[in-house]
Amino acid sequence: MTTQVLPQSFAQQARSFLALTKPRVVSLIVFTAVIGMFLATPAMVPLQVLLAGTLGIALVAGAAAAVNCLVEQRVDAIMKRTRWRPLPRGELSALQTLVFAGALGGAGLWLLYHYVNALTMWLTLATFVGYAIVYTVILKPATPQNIVIGGASGAMPPVLGWAAVTGEVTLEPLLLFLIIFAWTPPHFWSLALYRTEDYARAGVPMLPVTHGKEYTRLQVLLYTLILFAVSLLPYVVQMSGLAYLIAACILGSVFLAYALRIYFAYSDAVARKTFRYSIAYLAFLFAALLVDHYL
Repeated sequence: MTTQVLPQSFAQQARSFLALTKPRVVSLIVFTAVIGMFLATPAMVPLQVLLAGTLGIALVAGAAAAVNCLVEQRVDAIMKRTRWRPLPRGELSALQTLVFAGALGGAGLWLLYHYVNALTMWLTLATFVGYAIVYTVILKPATPQNIVIGGASGAMPPVLGWAAVTGEVTLEPLLLFLIIFAWTPPHFWSLALYRTEDYARAGVPMLPVTHGKEYTRLQVLLYTLILFAVSLLPYVVQMSGLAYLIAACILGSVFLAYALRIYFAYSDAVARKTFRYSIAYLAFLFAALLVDHYL
């Protein structure tokens, strides 16, 4: 699909390039990565690691988002939720997007290698490939389990942050990985439930399209139960204390209440509220880990 590129001012073009990076998504990625950095040390994170690690991970995440926009421009043009993006609107060309993603990702990997450590660079590169290639190109158009399998790349940021500080991957960051991995299905399937027609029209085999809404509602509930249990593991292994446990139980109970409403009293409004709450849930849960860490 080729779209004629419309003339833009420098400021308009800059906004278009920024939109390619999906700033709201990247901000949550960077936030969990930074939390991983602070949880990896009882003291303060070295300033060089904090700055270079944060910027490097953000740049590579933005590059992955840009590649996602490039690959999915046909689907984005069909779906109401995404037709405003720069490529469907003809604000940027495929070549511009490709060059931008390459420059952004290359700069991020260079920062991580030279100012953080090689392990973080390689793990970040693997995360980029997992999201931009494995999930976007292979899994998303092929299987309704795309979110479950592809969720592994989205769950990597706290592992990247931990590796940036310690130069290794231990049990603790893997528990953080597991939390985001379990969070991803109820988060995205809540969105897919009230966007089912959109995904069906675009030919994307999301779970409610292939297996129906009732089955998807059950899966949202089951994965939320799994998430609740997994969120308690940092306390179980004494990675965190009572303050985190209380926060995890409160946040998880609210999420579970939403999931129960989705299953027993579904409406698009409930699914929309669940999706929005899931974002706040993850942010507050990781914030609770950080606060508890320094208590």
